[in-house]
Amino acid sequence: MSDTHAQTVPYVRKTMVEQSPPPASEIGVVKWLRENLFSGPLNIILTLISLWVVYWVVSHVGPWLINGIWDADSLSECREIRNATMGEGTSAACFGVIGERWQQLVYGFYPKEAYWRPVVALLVFFAGLAPVLFASLPRKLLYFTMASPFLMFMLLWGGSIWGPIAVALGFGVGYAAIKLISPINGLLGTVAAIVLPILYWFLIAGPLAGAVNSVLPIGLEYIPSKDFGGFLLSSIIGVAGIFLSLPLGILLALARQSDLPIIKWCAVTFIEVIRGVPLIVWLFTASLLLNYFLPPGTNFDLMLRVIIMVTLFSAAYIAEVVRGGLAALPKGQYEGADSLGLNYWQSMQLIILPQALKISIPGIVNTFIGLFKDTTLVVFIGLFDPLGLAGAIRASTEWNGIYWELFLFIGIMFFIACFSMGRYSLYLEKKLQRDHR
Repeated sequence: MSDTHAQTVPYVRKTMVEQSPPPASEIGVVKWLRENLFSGPLNIILTLISLWVVYWVVSHVGPWLINGIWDADSLSECREIRNATMGEGTSAACFGVIGERWQQLVYGFYPKEAYWRPVVALLVFFAGLAPVLFASLPRKLLYFTMASPFLMFMLLWGGSIWGPIAVALGFGVGYAAIKLISPINGLLGTVAAIVLPILYWFLIAGPLAGAVNSVLPIGLEYIPSKDFGGFLLSSIIGVAGIFLSLPLGILLALARQSDLPIIKWCAVTFIEVIRGVPLIVWLFTASLLLNYFLPPGTNFDLMLRVIIMVTLFSAAYIAEVVRGGLAALPKGQYEGADSLGLNYWQSMQLIILPQALKISIPGIVNTFIGLFKDTTLVVFIGLFDPLGLAGAIRASTEWNGIYWELFLFIGIMFFIACFSMGRYSLYLEKKLQRDHR
């Protein structure tokens, strides 16, 4: 074979080339640092500044936390222990106030011998909420979910057991009205399902509960609302506002898109008026002005008034979030529901609302988190939420001068609750995306 012919024959490798490791700059921590923290001059400067800020915060806050004193009965005793063990002027947190007053921060003025009742109510709350949050659980547990609010009310406030039962019967009246009247006239059935329970609660529920209790008195020791406080108070107002505002907000969103002018403009007026005024103003309205519109001698519980105002305020925001989800749906979804022969409520229940609520999940949860944090505003109308109790503790002789330790504890409690809601929101979004695919 000539040299020219040998040079034109292509070379064919018969064995695999051994794999070589990638460059160190393209794998692992080095790659992440290069791409995220040191990708350019501006990022390098910002990273160095951020590292300095983190170092400064940790160097100042770290010793304060590590040197914390937990076993002390007063701020002066904390300082004595610090001076004796660490030297005068050492940075040290006085966490003795948490160990001494954590029960007050959590339960307020709730009787100590009845602390078991909020704990059991919390377990009932989680047990009732689980079937709603996790579809894998048996659907029969939803019956317990429907009963859980009345069980929690009975545990927290006490009194006669027949009161919550009589109130629960009102929902049975509304359900019976829908089943009996809606087949004849859908609009009349809907109106009856709203009006009849209200009339029952105002006119019949109280006398009925009193009559049954006089014959068969069963219940727990009654604890008035003025004894509620701390994180227990914030949780009750926040949870009640969240669960009551969601269905009300959905109804307001549907009413705002209604073709009936009266219903539409009533919803628009309500939403715009509620959203246009700060929550603190509505709380002052609930605290001071509402009694002027009630009959003389009427004793309307302040906590109940606050829950009503918080619910209405949150419902106005939820309505706009849900309306955004409804507006994001293509018109073909509505036309598809009409082509299947579904009436308005069937199309909303089966096709429109599930998709709209899926789109609205981030906005809804964001509103709920804001609502839960806004419960601290009740301190301005005389209710002792955690911040109000922190002020009362700081005003006492033993803990006069304490500051950051109380707010750190309160912030951690609120962070746990709000972070949990945010994480469940992410879980639900990912789950619905997987189900959609």
